[in-house]
Amino acid sequence: MSEAIRINKYLSEAGVCSRREADRQIAAGQVTINGKVAVMGDKVSSKDRVMFGKKRVSKEEEIILIAVNKPTGIVCTAEKREKDNIVDYVNYPKRIYPIGRLDKNSHGLILMTNQGALVNKMMRSRNFHEKEYLVRVNREVTKAFLQGMAKGVYLAQLDVSTRPCQVEKVGRYTFRIILTQGLNRQIRRMCEAFQYRVVDLKRVRIMNIRLGDLKEGAYRKITSEEWTELRSQLMKSSSDIVDGEGKDGNKAWTESRHNRK
Repeated sequence: MSEAIRINKYLSEAGVCSRREADRQIAAGQVTINGKVAVMGDKVSSKDRVMFGKKRVSKEEEIILIAVNKPTGIVCTAEKREKDNIVDYVNYPKRIYPIGRLDKNSHGLILMTNQGALVNKMMRSRNFHEKEYLVRVNREVTKAFLQGMAKGVYLAQLDVSTRPCQVEKVGRYTFRIILTQGLNRQIRRMCEAFQYRVVDLKRVRIMNIRLGDLKEGAYRKITSEEWTELRSQLMKSSSDIVDGEGKDGNKAWTESRHNRK
């Protein structure tokens, strides 16, 4: 990297944390550049020595993106204080982080990467990227329930209405749903609004990447064909943070231990 970039972007692209979290750590004095405490707006290049706490930070040249079949009980966080964190569970030989969230009681597809910009583009709510789930509930799925879910649901706890979405019945107690946003525990809250309780929630697709027959607990690298299609879908996606974007839970990097979806 020869061109100087802002320190928060550098930390994000190095896989350390999101830009937002980088700003917090810089303000807390946890980042130094060439031995001096960094301040907001500082720029760095490949010639600079950047430290995050006691660790040297360098940009990862290899682009890593893997698909993981997360079991229930694993938490989508890089927080080491969480004993069931997904980073330790996957135990990938290089530093990677989960893209978005899938709560502890849910299972299925989660993507992990070392690319901050990629994460931001995939997770920004306004980019309308699809995520597909198979859901089993405790009551028979009715036409009225499907129609209500599809047209959007007001979630009183969050004081927000969900976007219209695609919903399809696949069994007496199961349905498929495709979302383009990621509100806190969105599917569970939507079901609760109709007096349904989620018994099982499995994510099977994120954009063009499918879970397929990947075994639970296993991971695989994204194929070249998937990469080509993913890059095509991301070409017009924004990675910038805008005011208010946090309201629907779309922080790109998982930095908390709160359960989601």
